[in-house]
Amino acid sequence: MANDAIYTAALMEHNAHPDYKYDMDDFTHEHEGVNPSCGDEMTLKLRLSDDGSTIEEAAFVGSGCAVSQASADIMAELITGETVEEAKRLSGLFVRMIQGDELSPDEVEDLDEAYQLQSISRMPARVKCAELAWRTLDNIL
Repeated sequence: MANDAIYTAALMEHNAHPDYKYDMDDFTHEHEGVNPSCGDEMTLKLRLSDDGSTIEEAAFVGSGCAVSQASADIMAELITGETVEEAKRLSGLFVRMIQGDELSPDEVEDLDEAYQLQSISRMPARVKCAELAWRTLDNIL
């Protein structure tokens, strides 16, 4: 797939039909993220395993542009079921990618659908939108 289009099929699908946009009741961690440059805001909630090592569930609520909402949904899907350490690693990969760094084929594979947001790296005004959920995750972890 050529990553020239900003509004990829994945972005549009996750924005229109988010699976992880809901208010979780039994969360163990919560953090609010705000993008002051555009007003996008979200609250990310995680439920970690009893020993705190695994993300059992991730969900978000909030409002913002299609990029921030889709990125949050893709991130929540990617980190659910992962260890906290793996979620931190994936977040680091995503932020590197969205800031324009080249990723190895293995890193691209690790990001799975999140890699489809790579083209946003060429639109500086939208980078913070794509990063919002991931930076909020970093603040929680």
